[in-house]
Amino acid sequence: MNNIPVVKLGLIAVSRDCFPITLSNQRRKNIVAAYRGEDLYECPVTVESEKDMLAAVEDVKKAGCNALVVFLGNFGPETPETLIAKYFDGPCMFVAAAEGDGDMINGRGDAYCGMLNCSYNLGMRHLDGYIPEYPVGTAEDIAGMIADFVPVARAVIGVRNLKIITFGPRPQDFFACNAPIKGLYELGVEIEENSELDLLVSFKEHENDPRIPALCKEMAEEMGEGAYYEELNARMAQFELTLLDWAEAHKGARKYVAFADKCWPAFPSQFGFEPCYVNSRLASRGIPVSCEVDIYGALSEYIGACVTADAVTLLDINNSVPQYIYDEDIKGKYDYKLTDTFMGFHCGNTPECKMCSNRAIKYQLIQHRLLEPAGSDPDFTRGTLEGDIAPSEITFYRLQCDSEGNLRSYIAEGEVLPVATRSFGGIGVFAIPEMGRFYRHVLIQKRYPHHGAVAFAHVGKALFAAFKFLGVKDVAFNQPKGMLYPSENPFA
Repeated sequence: MNNIPVVKLGLIAVSRDCFPITLSNQRRKNIVAAYRGEDLYECPVTVESEKDMLAAVEDVKKAGCNALVVFLGNFGPETPETLIAKYFDGPCMFVAAAEGDGDMINGRGDAYCGMLNCSYNLGMRHLDGYIPEYPVGTAEDIAGMIADFVPVARAVIGVRNLKIITFGPRPQDFFACNAPIKGLYELGVEIEENSELDLLVSFKEHENDPRIPALCKEMAEEMGEGAYYEELNARMAQFELTLLDWAEAHKGARKYVAFADKCWPAFPSQFGFEPCYVNSRLASRGIPVSCEVDIYGALSEYIGACVTADAVTLLDINNSVPQYIYDEDIKGKYDYKLTDTFMGFHCGNTPECKMCSNRAIKYQLIQHRLLEPAGSDPDFTRGTLEGDIAPSEITFYRLQCDSEGNLRSYIAEGEVLPVATRSFGGIGVFAIPEMGRFYRHVLIQKRYPHHGAVAFAHVGKALFAAFKFLGVKDVAFNQPKGMLYPSENPFA
């Protein structure tokens, strides 16, 4: 995935001048020895003063670091250590050393105390710092905290360097995907809004592009014989190249891009196919293309791609699971109530690598009813990637700007069950503990749209931390039984 950041971490130790600097130096080296990840640069400058801070920041910048671990090897100097976050252009994590080196007279560092003052001073200066749930530990503990910080840092760096490119206004009956773009600017995201005609003109300019045959071959190999329409491949390859070239030409000062495109009702008749399969291919490479010009859906997908370094998707929280499917395939086999389950669906944008072996390029049944003559064979409504989504752990989540301009989000972990949907589209049977209550008291109560992003792993911990670091104050989750939502009737 070349559309998400590569995190290079720097480790800076700090030391209060009335404590032995040797404590911070040795404890820093112990962290480096304990860390099992890649790209942890050990800054040789231990920060005791503001001048040290400037020298350390300059050193890690020269080393190519884009995220930092600020380590309180002892109590630490409050002003210089917090100013690191001001002078370094990237996310900073603050952690502190636990005692345990043996000498509790000259070898006691008091970093437990220093962490309190560090947090206080970050707040005084209105500086952002990532502080783990329990930020004090041994070298091995802190090495684990650093590993947890990497996906959070990747998401923060990605968002701050992202441009979302849109084509077309929201479809008439999908205003639920509309949201103020004010929240994007608060997050540091740029946006470029274009007309569908701009996209069509660029698409036509790519006709007979010499790269098309090779891309057609790649698509055929990906899908396998009998799972695609050969006559559609050239048009879809042409469209994929159009989007990739547009991204390269229009990302400007930004490093990363995501798309939010209008995919109906005009698109299929004018382009000659549905864009879903192409969207799925780009998503598998870390370039989300959200449906129905869902800008915050695209942003949510991109954050998930950064956190997981893997393909994600965008689905409708679509329909309930019928009682007969629940009785036949779920009840007694999995520890879920009927109301814990639902079906996640979209026309066909889920990456091929996340679907069962029955996946194939087909046609959009709903669009066929709407746009093509009754009783006719599907023509330009073909191009969806359909089939059941493969069983997997999942995290269903979304970052949204509400009608008042406030950023809010939700996160819920669950799974895709190995249960046949007996339906159409890219679809799966999802199970999330206490989904029924979550659906009513978060999704409905807080007026979220029907689209949710899906990461194919349990990454709630990293997403929660990333949303908080980005300044999202309302991060909802599926509360367990017995833990009431503020809007929940306690007598129900």
